[in-house]
Amino acid sequence: MEAALALSDVPLEGTVVLADKAYGAKAIRDYITGNDATYCIPPKFNEKHPWECDWFLYKERHLVECFFQKLKQFRGVATRYCKLARRFLAFVHLASIMIWLA
Repeated sequence: MEAALALSDVPLEGTVVLADKAYGAKAIRDYITGNDATYCIPPKFNEKHPWECDWFLYKERHLVECFFQKLKQFRGVATRYCKLARRFLAFVHLASIMIWLA
């Protein structure tokens, strides 16, 4: 239930949560719908009761994955060189700006 703990700090009302198949557990899906949100999580192939998934919306997740790959090209982000959280976050912001401007 670590995913629900991570989502507890995020306001979910009226949003769509995009996640990988690994987060398709019933408890996680119930937590998302219990907070007035919807989910776009594809079911695993061996799911006994598969649910519908909007595959066109799920493809948007690819953009986020590509962004994180670009972000990891910066050594300071990939190795967590800055040990203080505020400095690390500042470097992530700086690297994100550099990616956005490129």
